[in-house]
Amino acid sequence: MDPAAGAASRDPRVEAGVEHLQAAAREMIGAARAFLDVIEELVEDQDKVADVFSAVGEATRVAARAARDGAGLGVGEDGRSDAPRVERIDVDGA
Repeated sequence: MDPAAGAASRDPRVEAGVEHLQAAAREMIGAARAFLDVIEELVEDQDKVADVFSAVGEATRVAARAARDGAGLGVGEDGRSDAPRVERIDVDGA
């Protein structure tokens, strides 16, 4: 089977779709290469690696503190959670 004959008989919408997918794949490959170049530079610099780990650690602490405070799970002076362990709900309406 002649590949050129098969391509000519295809639906033009399918061909356009394939072209768009190929272009998107090329863009993704280019983005991945650029990202890997940046990561490679980062890995080679120990000070940058330490800065990244420090920033991630601090962001994690801030997020955990915000989540705890937002959930009403503050910490009392004794270091224990000051949130009530049991919530009583009146269902009688009395």
